[in-house]
Amino acid sequence: MQLGAFSVSLTVKDLAASRDFYGKLGFRPFHGEASQGWLMLRNGDVVLGLFQGMFEKNILTFNPGWNQQAESVTPFTDVRELQRQLRQAGVAFVQEADESTDGPASFVVVDPDGNPILVDQHVAKG
Repeated sequence: MQLGAFSVSLTVKDLAASRDFYGKLGFRPFHGEASQGWLMLRNGDVVLGLFQGMFEKNILTFNPGWNQQAESVTPFTDVRELQRQLRQAGVAFVQEADESTDGPASFVVVDPDGNPILVDQHVAKG
């Protein structure tokens, strides 16, 4: 199963303080809007999302159709197909993608320890 690019989405209390801290670890912003409470940081192929006031917990995030540089890749497995495969494997969903649509969509599952996993497709299947 190919889930696409991986990042960790961290819920933070102070976006500026977190940006400064991760900057000391070599992470640099490459996308986001601090005024909206979120930034994406990169150190090589490692991607962190910082989100203030948006989520209750840290989230493991996968982006079908993207590589680690947030560039579109083809071919890739559409998020709705991934959802169908996981449903057949007996995985329960917290949020589901609408399978009657195409293009960007997402779903959320939770692992046995309560960690949310977001599979968030930003691109249309080509």
